[in-house]
Amino acid sequence: MSQKASSYIPKTPVHIECNIEKTLDVLGGKWAFLVIRELFNGTLRFGELQRKIPNVSPRALTSTLRHLEDQGVLERKVYPTVPVTVEYTLTPKGHDLHVICHEMKLWAARWT
Repeated sequence: MSQKASSYIPKTPVHIECNIEKTLDVLGGKWAFLVIRELFNGTLRFGELQRKIPNVSPRALTSTLRHLEDQGVLERKVYPTVPVTVEYTLTPKGHDLHVICHEMKLWAARWT
């Protein structure tokens, strides 16, 4: 191995890649950004989310909502009604994703 090859230093610092990985871990899953996108417009119930994201199964939506709640991206509020009413709303942490979602929308419009 030549001296030049052994002294190669990647141009992208490792910590940047780790931050991207951490972000993806927080968001996780195929449906997360679609749920977040819908909640930018305000508080929604489970059924409303399911209607707005027609291809998501109830199981996948439940899993996504639980994950985003565990990560502090959204808040789940239960009302003691019969049947029980549950509403989901973005936290400040979730609202901070608006810029990322907007940039993804612009990228998709340009490249897909």
